[in-house]
Amino acid sequence: MTMQDSYIIVDIGTGNVRVAAAAQNGQVLGVAREDIVYVKDNDYPDALYFDPAQLWEQVQRLAKTVLATVPAASVKAVTATSQREGIVLIGKDGASLIGLPNIDHRGREWEGIMRDKSRVYQLTGRYPTSLFSAMKLVGIRERKPAVWEELHTFLSISNWIEYKMSGVAKYEHSQASETLLYDVAQKQWSKELCEVFGLSMDLLPAIAESATVLGDVLPDVAQSLGLNKDVKVVVGGGDTQLAIKSTRPAVDDMVIVSGTTTPIVKLTGTYKLDDEERTWTSRDIEPDRFVFEANAGVTGLNYQRLKEIFYPNEGYDVIEKELQENKHTFCMASLGSLLADEEVSLTRGGFIFPAPVSHLLTRGSFVWATIFDIACSIVKNYRILAEVDGHRPDYIWGCGGGLQSKVLRQLIANLTGKKVQMRHAFQQSSAIGGALICNQALQLNVTMNDSIEVVHPQEQEHYAALYAEWEKTRGYFRNMN
Repeated sequence: MTMQDSYIIVDIGTGNVRVAAAAQNGQVLGVAREDIVYVKDNDYPDALYFDPAQLWEQVQRLAKTVLATVPAASVKAVTATSQREGIVLIGKDGASLIGLPNIDHRGREWEGIMRDKSRVYQLTGRYPTSLFSAMKLVGIRERKPAVWEELHTFLSISNWIEYKMSGVAKYEHSQASETLLYDVAQKQWSKELCEVFGLSMDLLPAIAESATVLGDVLPDVAQSLGLNKDVKVVVGGGDTQLAIKSTRPAVDDMVIVSGTTTPIVKLTGTYKLDDEERTWTSRDIEPDRFVFEANAGVTGLNYQRLKEIFYPNEGYDVIEKELQENKHTFCMASLGSLLADEEVSLTRGGFIFPAPVSHLLTRGSFVWATIFDIACSIVKNYRILAEVDGHRPDYIWGCGGGLQSKVLRQLIANLTGKKVQMRHAFQQSSAIGGALICNQALQLNVTMNDSIEVVHPQEQEHYAALYAEWEKTRGYFRNMN
């Protein structure tokens, strides 16, 4: 049998690190994963960090596990993607100082330095908060002077992985969009934004385009992993952008990326802003395209936690079967997903069902209510994007592990009145997106599996009434906050 050429794709999510091997046609050949270890930083009220050395050890260990399933000689390139907003600080000697994930909010105490947040929104395409990288840097400067004194530059987590692989430190455009230091429309670092945060432009690395070759893998990395020394390191991008890439969308298409969180995005050819500052606009990994976004927040995480409570010993197939049967009782939920038109996130949530407790209420009732809450949150954010910039196609693309739920896919179609389309292996979207950018970097024209699964809307009037009930439930819990 002929050996397939392959790629290694490193994916650093919010909860875990994954390393995948994928063939040039996008077929996923192997995946290994571990949880990321976060440490609470007691110097701040709400701060977490990770040890870059420990994460790098995990990446190498997982890469070796995956490489045991494919011939090392077949690997032609490696690339990386990661959670957005997370960064790694690099010292003057090139050492990795500290890792700050997207869920680190060490800069929250100093948000007041942004005196004109609307101006920051105009330049960055997102309403500025401690979520973003610039405020993490401010938190380090204000409370960790020893680290700040040693700081030379910083990188997104995916660009840091590529730095560890190649020795070349560059920041990719979609990831730079998440820093609050990058002018998204002008596609460059911004002196004005650096002045807002009191940061020197000398901290900012050169910018690189996604799907370009950064260099060859370093000799010691090649030796450690058993790779050929001429394996190329390819610039990746944000995890949402690589997932989007896997669907091969066109400008004006909408894409739902369903994972731990759920971004809902529209691909645009021009820089879009919302007058009410509810949306995000980022650079895509396609050079002349933008990602216009609303995000439903921790949807997948909610589902996972409810599964652990109600179905601790059963698989998702059992849940799906019970969900499809669960049409006999009423239960609604509001569990803290995000809506772009709400200024304050919910801090209280729960379930509402008729009292006294009915004998028809089952564990499936609660999980169905959770799935319906996820679907309604996605649809509400979709409608906000469509309100701002329209959406003419009769379909929405979907990808990511969350859409393995047939119930969720059908609910989204029913509530939007749009077909929901998923390409082959949509649940492995980051790995497929990684394979596509490696093909592009190596200038290969490879035929991909273009089969599409389509979910058509059903019972729209019935689900519109249920959506109205969900809005009442959401309002009830919002009033409690």
